[in-house]
Amino acid sequence: MKDVSVQQRLPSTENVTSQHFHAGCSARNGAGVLIFGPPGAGKSDLLLRLLGRGHDLVADDRVELTDGVACASEPLRGLIEVRGWGIVQRAYLPAVRAVLAVHLVPADTPISRMPEENARCPLTDLPLLRLHGLHVSAPERVDIALDCLTGRALLLPQGCMPGDDG
Repeated sequence: MKDVSVQQRLPSTENVTSQHFHAGCSARNGAGVLIFGPPGAGKSDLLLRLLGRGHDLVADDRVELTDGVACASEPLRGLIEVRGWGIVQRAYLPAVRAVLAVHLVPADTPISRMPEENARCPLTDLPLLRLHGLHVSAPERVDIALDCLTGRALLLPQGCMPGDDG
């Protein structure tokens, strides 16, 4: 087997694009979820509920995204805000490949029952899930979207029902 130096195996950093977002990030089985939304939309709340469902903490409040890999901004690594309790330091995943963008919208903003097919986040070009962040089923919806994106479930084309011949 040919010996390849570490320098040769590392990707070039010449054209690396790095973006910084006011967002949160969790990971489930190596698949990252970016959580965007306006202040008070429930980003930290949804992140806490995802952690309660077995997700790993990647970032709360500030996310750095470099060539699709998300991590917390340096001073905030391992920190999460627990409203009513304070800032908590806990175990975290240093980085994860982002596969889903969740955009939280205010509770009074309607969300289409059947959104545009193949909707993408304009900031990241990731598949986009729009949610009311404080809705009771928000964590389950995130997990179902992850299941579809990682091959554990199948998202049917709109207008298609199994067994429908017409």
